Amino acid sequence: MEYLDYLSPSVDVEAVAAEHQARQRWVNQDKKGFLRYRRPCMDLSKYRARHIDCSGDTIVIGEALEVDRQQQLEIEGYLRAFMPWRKGPFSVFGTHIDAEWRSERKWRRLLPELPPLEGKTIADIGCSNGYYMFRMLPHSPALVLGFEPSVQHYYCFQALRTMAGAASLHIDLLGVEHIGLFPECFDVIFLMGIIYHRPSPIDVLRNIHAALKPGGTLLLESQAIPGDEPYALFPEKTYAKVPGTYFVPTGSCLINWMQRAGLSHTKLFCSHPMSSAEQRRTEWMTFESYNDFIDANDPNRTVEGYPAPQRVFLLGRK
Repeated sequence: MEYLDYLSPSVDVEAVAAEHQARQRWVNQDKKGFLRYRRPCMDLSKYRARHIDCSGDTIVIGEALEVDRQQQLEIEGYLRAFMPWRKGPFSVFGTHIDAEWRSERKWRRLLPELPPLEGKTIADIGCSNGYYMFRMLPHSPALVLGFEPSVQHYYCFQALRTMAGAASLHIDLLGVEHIGLFPECFDVIFLMGIIYHRPSPIDVLRNIHAALKPGGTLLLESQAIPGDEPYALFPEKTYAKVPGTYFVPTGSCLINWMQRAGLSHTKLFCSHPMSSAEQRRTEWMTFESYNDFIDANDPNRTVEGYPAPQRVFLLGRK
């Protein structure tokens, strides 16, 4: 929990430490569901990459020439233990990982509005395997803390971070519901692909507002429905086959949510329809993906008959 040493004294250290310790006791149990990811994490953590490059679309951790052929095959096997890979692409000691999401496209859309990150304290809520955190490294942040309750993503990131020697990147098994333990702590908060999974989105945004330092920035990316009116869809059971989706707003509805939560200088700076060119099955993610979620006879509708999703990008400040 060395990341606490770098955070503002306003953080509720005792509460964060208690939550961290409780989750570590949970994840360190010798159960198959944990060992499935802990073991390959430990095996990969024996490797240290000499060449790291996070400046391009693919996160490069080590080159093929740094290991022999047998080691490369072992590394690939350990990496496959973390399937399905949702975010990427990565290249690890010569093994290319084509993830479900073309995450580099989302990063490019963020870049024009990215605030200065040099020397800043940053939170990435729902960080998954840390793809966007690695993309922040060339901007020289002081600290990036990933909030990620998924054991699979937690151990995958830990393995990648150790191999890369990325000392300024950290992760904890925390969710967005824990952001309230970090008052006035972060210069920048990334909340991407999360808000529509929460039953009380305005409460989430209020807690994020409280966790930002004065003048801090929220970068929010979300699934959305088309339209200019401030509406939100509340699906009956699932949206695009996902049961954990609550409110799917329009972009203008999200702006209103952000403003009602106390954020200012809000703006929607990018909106685009989703497609199977950006989210799809690959060798590293073999389950259902975008094409399976959309009506085969009407690409403007989900399989449930709801409007097909767009993705929207918004910015707000404290």
